[in-house]
Amino acid sequence: MICLTLSENTIAACLERVKAERDYIDMCELRLDFLTKEECAKAKVFPSLVDLPCIVTNRRVQDGGRCALSERQRRAQLMDALDGDFKYIDIEEDLKRGELDEKAEARGVKIIRSMHDFEKVPDDIFSRIQQLRKRADVAKVAVTPRSIADVMTLFNAQKELEGIDKIIIGMGPYGIPTRILYKRMGSMLTFCSNNQTAPGQLSSRVLKTLYHADQVDEKTAIYGIIGNNVTNSLSPLIHNPGFRGIKYNAIYVPFLVDSVRSFFALAENLRMRGFSVTVPFKLDVLSYCGNITREVKQIGACNTVVRMPGLWKGINTDYYGFLAPIENDIESGRIRTALVIGAGGASNAIVWALRNRGVKVTILNRTLSRAEKIAQVNICSFDRLDNCKAYEGQVDLIVQTTTVGYDSWANPIEGFAFTGREICYDILTKPKMTKFLSDAQAAGCSLHFGQEMLIAQGKLQFEAFTGYHYPAGVAIDLDAPIQ
Repeated sequence: MICLTLSENTIAACLERVKAERDYIDMCELRLDFLTKEECAKAKVFPSLVDLPCIVTNRRVQDGGRCALSERQRRAQLMDALDGDFKYIDIEEDLKRGELDEKAEARGVKIIRSMHDFEKVPDDIFSRIQQLRKRADVAKVAVTPRSIADVMTLFNAQKELEGIDKIIIGMGPYGIPTRILYKRMGSMLTFCSNNQTAPGQLSSRVLKTLYHADQVDEKTAIYGIIGNNVTNSLSPLIHNPGFRGIKYNAIYVPFLVDSVRSFFALAENLRMRGFSVTVPFKLDVLSYCGNITREVKQIGACNTVVRMPGLWKGINTDYYGFLAPIENDIESGRIRTALVIGAGGASNAIVWALRNRGVKVTILNRTLSRAEKIAQVNICSFDRLDNCKAYEGQVDLIVQTTTVGYDSWANPIEGFAFTGREICYDILTKPKMTKFLSDAQAAGCSLHFGQEMLIAQGKLQFEAFTGYHYPAGVAIDLDAPIQ
């Protein structure tokens, strides 16, 4: 079940929120700690006004809530709410059995006993869950994984705690896969909200329409993307609609990763079929691949890993994805010379792709030694970024590969005088229009966007993952919500 956490401060606003998100949710949680004192008195009527099972909660500040009342007053609000037709009440683990439990049982309200840890995943988490379950109908833990190894611990809950009614939540960026793949942990529900009432929460619409999280089962093939900043990755917007387009029971999930070794262990645990690789792991994954393609050998980087019988295979689709939007210009001779701005991991694949098609390339970078290293491998020129003005009017194509412009309105070649004849290509996907491209457009240059490359290489990854071409009837909307 997908459960909406309500954070509005009036019952009327909560009802409006449920109405707005009704198509995406199966349950709702009424948070008394968000309601005003006057509105709390009306809480008992709430379940009769919605056609969904409801949980009532009054979360204390130390448990991530807003209730700063005395413990007697807080419990009194919960007692009053139990006069309504709630299906569940959430009570913290440290509360001794008392009148709340007795009234809930008398009214047929199931008790959830919950534990929160905003710092870590406790070493004794499985025994804590077992102890909680002895005192309630459902055991709930909301903990904070700090590594991909912690995430694997949470996914082990299904095996370690089989048969126990439970809710397991990994909070924060590492925990996002646990919120999406909650069924793989044996969790009865996942929480969502429109304003992240807890760290890492996704919206109900994203869980339901992008991930179809409530439809995941033991047969669902799991794919994903790994990196150290994948929270805003647009790749799920490509792969998940594609899977549904070919009626493939599969899901594509972002994984924040700190250790490639630990992730491969998790991939085995989840029986993952494949995953995309982004910075900084395009080189690190090679040690775990039993087979790699010619492009990977030449470029020295891998952006796609696919499970094969007995091994993992490393592929690089960046090469073809980058070339796809400019293929015709290269074939026609419109592009013969190019400037590549930056000498990071993406630059290597791009320079190799251009050189492989006979384009004369110069790499510009702040750190000259990094540009020189790529240039030597690809037999091309290199120079300092400060010397960019020396190339004004001298090149057909300018490719921007750095992260400059991702979080600021900046251009790595500020002041460069475009002639208007250049084709300018920025591989950043967000924002779509960077300062570099805006300056180029003002001069009359032709533009290519990072989203073009992302879609092209993503479709090639899709083929590697599934063995099928990307379905022609599926429109890719990279402006759709991802959180």
